[in-house]
Amino acid sequence: MPKILLVEDDVAFCRMLESFLKKKGFLVSVCFSGEEALRAVKKEPYDIVLADVRLPEKDGTIVLEEITEGKSNARVILMTGYAEVSLAVDAIKKGAFDYISKPISPDQLLKVIESALGTASPNSTSNTSESEKDNASAAFWQTGKFVRGTSDAAKKLDDYIQLVAPTNMSVLIIGDSGTGKEFVAKNIHDQSKRSAKPFVAVDCGAIPKEIAASEFFGHVKGSFTGAVNDKTGHFEAANGGTLFLDEIGNLNYELQVQLLRALQERKIKPVGSNAEIEVDIRVITATNEDLEEAVKKGDFREDLFHRLNEFSIKVPKLKNRKDDLMLFSNHFLNKANAELEKEILGFDDAVMEAFERYPWPGNLRELQNVIKRSVLLETGKLITLNALPSTITTSETQPVENYNLFKNKNEQELILDALEKSDGNKSKTARLLKIDRKTLYNKMKQYGINL
Repeated sequence: MPKILLVEDDVAFCRMLESFLKKKGFLVSVCFSGEEALRAVKKEPYDIVLADVRLPEKDGTIVLEEITEGKSNARVILMTGYAEVSLAVDAIKKGAFDYISKPISPDQLLKVIESALGTASPNSTSNTSESEKDNASAAFWQTGKFVRGTSDAAKKLDDYIQLVAPTNMSVLIIGDSGTGKEFVAKNIHDQSKRSAKPFVAVDCGAIPKEIAASEFFGHVKGSFTGAVNDKTGHFEAANGGTLFLDEIGNLNYELQVQLLRALQERKIKPVGSNAEIEVDIRVITATNEDLEEAVKKGDFREDLFHRLNEFSIKVPKLKNRKDDLMLFSNHFLNKANAELEKEILGFDDAVMEAFERYPWPGNLRELQNVIKRSVLLETGKLITLNALPSTITTSETQPVENYNLFKNKNEQELILDALEKSDGNKSKTARLLKIDRKTLYNKMKQYGINL
């Protein structure tokens, strides 16, 4: 079984990549710095060293040089951001087998690894143009339309989805507007035993009161003015599958009664018909309102609330999952490139800093719209601050704790405190201290802090 040494200091991304490679049948060891990688190579042989160009202590090109000069037979593949392609090309001249640009395309990564191992098909050899083309259309972390995050909040969300998906329980998804509640519902459906059957999504807030019953339960021809044909309602359309009712709190009281009856009896009666139709559906609902408060006020039926809330999932706000920001940004960039037929390669560092500062009140929907607008406006290869709305570029930093690292005499204590708060994740620690990772590594080295 081929052995791969993965060298990447972004812990969350590293773990995700490690999991992917293991699922593909590779033995994977992980290092988070150049020094650590060189020690690992001296201890045992590896077939592949997959290393980021930017690493603490010794970067990927130094690791490459020392492996090339040593006795190791490992083939080195470098991972690089688009702005560093020139570095990667130079690295190939120094002995790297190949390089792959971030965001990582899984298919392209496997092709490069197989080629390095000598197991690739004749048509799978990597080249720069193919690599860039693949990266523009597919992100490593994308699974269908649902993007899994790597933050603690995202992992908890995914755990809940996997837990409830195989059951037939009714699920109430709670979250602010734009957090991706429908994508969560679709993911639950896709992981359920009903995945081969229809998934019908309904925006309850967009249905006029006068035709709501017809929309949900259907009608027969001539049952009311304008009913010129029989109509299949959402319940019948979703038969055997999943009915997703978004913004369930907008349903009027009369329709709530009809919905409760349909869920209890698993039967519906189209408007104007005397015949009942049996339906087998799973209901998933979503709301950005406080339904419990609506129940107390008498605006929402308590019995219907309990029927719908057999299991609840809260979708976190984007500002509470900043570790996923780059992941979602790349996903929406790929999507916007495809829709607008452009080839923007990534984001300027200043843009990502602005994204980090901004609180994203519109959540994922706002992020997607901002990136799509920026892709349309940008004339270069990287999205720059000039393409962003002024609301983002002028946003003040959202304070978590005011560390003021360079103005404080207790730097060592502050660094240790931040490391503890971030569970040793150096990327999180650097963001908490409002410094870059390189500065953090230098400070840790200065104070003899080893993790």
